[in-house]
Amino acid sequence: MNYENILVATELNSAIISINRPTKLNALNKATILELHEAFKTLEKNNEVRVIILTGSGDKAFVAGADISEFANFSTTEGAELAEQGQKLLFDFIENLGTPVIAAVNGFALGGGLELAMSCHFRVASENAKMGLPEVSLGLIPGYGGTQRLPQLVGKGKAMEMIMSAGMLTADEAKVYGLVNYVVPQADLLEFCNGIGQKIARNSPIAISQAIKAINANFKDGVNGYKTEIEAFGKCFGTEDFKEGTTAFLEKRKPDFKGL
Repeated sequence: MNYENILVATELNSAIISINRPTKLNALNKATILELHEAFKTLEKNNEVRVIILTGSGDKAFVAGADISEFANFSTTEGAELAEQGQKLLFDFIENLGTPVIAAVNGFALGGGLELAMSCHFRVASENAKMGLPEVSLGLIPGYGGTQRLPQLVGKGKAMEMIMSAGMLTADEAKVYGLVNYVVPQADLLEFCNGIGQKIARNSPIAISQAIKAINANFKDGVNGYKTEIEAFGKCFGTEDFKEGTTAFLEKRKPDFKGL
């Protein structure tokens, strides 16, 4: 599929999705959200792709926010529909994707950009990255899951402060608060993320998918995470990957997982 707002590159068992709207600092609009949804859906079906890295084109921004010009005149109903559709198509979709997604935060990740990074399974930031949810300075609140995911990552108190002050964290501050896992020089960002990706890719994709499901269950209202873990654990026993992993261990060799 040809995309207008994103770039997709695959190499061996990994894929890199780059949001490519340089004149808008990679700001999210409806078209970009839809293209990202299609790209993730397509890569999820590709059994050769074991990990996905999401980043922004250029060296200034991961995603500098949502494209305000697109919704400045929306009504109450239109605003709610924008948030609901965006969460369904992209943010919740990424969070629940069975293929691991790493956010390579290369510069500004503000508003919808930080919400996008937080929907990924974990984050690595370049040294020049800055992150925040400035929506209240526009008379809004975060609408793509920011009020939910930020407290889960940095704690309720810090999330309250960040959202109410519309302030930004530096990359190092984000690491201290657990918002990102690592901070690396910008020139090394993608290589570093790919290194982690290759460690992930050596393991069973089915087991990883079930682990994602079990971990996410802990953060969903009305879902028993322990029960989800038990069910996911049991499912693994019926896979070829389980047979390969245990056989390889007993034979003292490296496993060759097929994702079956």
